[in-house]
Amino acid sequence: MESPNFIHLQYNLSNMNKPRPLYLDNAATTRCDPRVVEVMLPYLTEAYGNSGSRNHAFGWEAEEAVEKAREQAAALICANAKEIIFTSGATESNNLAIKGAAHMYAKNPEGQTGRGHIITALHEHKAVLDPCKRLQKEGFDVTYLQPPADGVITVDMVAKEIRPDTILVSIMWANNEIGTINEVPAIGKLCHDKEIIFHSDGTQWVGKMPTDVERDNIDLLSWSGHKMYGPKGVGALYVRRRKPRVRLEAIFDGGGQERGMRSGTLNISGIAGFGKACELCQHEMQAEGERLLKFRNRLETELAKAIEVTQVNGNASKRVPNITNISFGFVEGESLLMGIKDIACSSGSACTSASLEPSYVLKSLGVGDELAHSSLRLSMSRWTTEKEIDYTIASITKAVLHLRKMSPLYDLFKEGVDISKIQWQTH
Repeated sequence: MESPNFIHLQYNLSNMNKPRPLYLDNAATTRCDPRVVEVMLPYLTEAYGNSGSRNHAFGWEAEEAVEKAREQAAALICANAKEIIFTSGATESNNLAIKGAAHMYAKNPEGQTGRGHIITALHEHKAVLDPCKRLQKEGFDVTYLQPPADGVITVDMVAKEIRPDTILVSIMWANNEIGTINEVPAIGKLCHDKEIIFHSDGTQWVGKMPTDVERDNIDLLSWSGHKMYGPKGVGALYVRRRKPRVRLEAIFDGGGQERGMRSGTLNISGIAGFGKACELCQHEMQAEGERLLKFRNRLETELAKAIEVTQVNGNASKRVPNITNISFGFVEGESLLMGIKDIACSSGSACTSASLEPSYVLKSLGVGDELAHSSLRLSMSRWTTEKEIDYTIASITKAVLHLRKMSPLYDLFKEGVDISKIQWQTH
């Protein structure tokens, strides 16, 4: 029998040899940096031990890789390595943070009938909204803040909803569809003053913008590797250890790994890659952010010049530099995506893209169904080039103008008809 060391696995890469679209869907997932892959490979082929195996070298190697990654992840957010819990990604981190904190800090003060009050926002990711809905079924009371037209959740909005039985506030740092930045440090300070646990989904923020959990008043912070040039299937949850010491109830049980908060055999290669991705982002985010901001501004400015009735969704300035969300009047979203098949982008969150409904994020901002249906989310990465931006501008412009030639509503608009006042007859 041939030794496994000499067996070479063959992969069918025929589809990858075909021309591939230009990729501007980095808010859904990013390419894994080759420097990250290089770090991961030994833990798949040679140093393949279980970090829980404490009595031989294979286990020691794995444990060393995990602890190095823990240090790298902590350094990225200015935390202590002991405050980092590895998970399978931000969805699990959000569930652990929200459900774990709710169950641990549930209370029923005099005059209250529920198990505790939670505050979040209507335009959060489903990985926050759905755990909150689950907790509602368990007897918790949840307030869903209505975002304003610019999408920014302010500290005043949160302050108005705080009650004596409020135990948890969960507000994302940067929105995954429109890139808007919420007032997270101020909300965190408010929560600390009120002795309320504060969680933030940092999936679109961490690794792209400077983060200091002490300065920014964070108790619980979730993020994913694959949003910041690391591998899929690995993420982290920051859990504050002091002032206050945050405790969580585990959402599943097993071998007691990760201080008992997240049982299960650790994904050593993924964690090693995650740590390297954190290290690279820490050193490169500033220059990368400045470059992508120029690209984003060019995209928005040139498209607005070339195409009338366009709308950039979200606050004009309080946005992360790599995401733009633009609505184009008088075109249908699916047709527009088909018209730019050579550009990989999206019309909303990757987690809800199978739905034909307009983006719930845009609708929560008051964007009408027509514009919400005709929106594109364009998100860039460290590999995006100026040439790709110029191509995108030309391609979208061509597609929109072509589709408008077939739009009777656009013809009416050009004739000066106020379409919003038309009363349509139905049969």
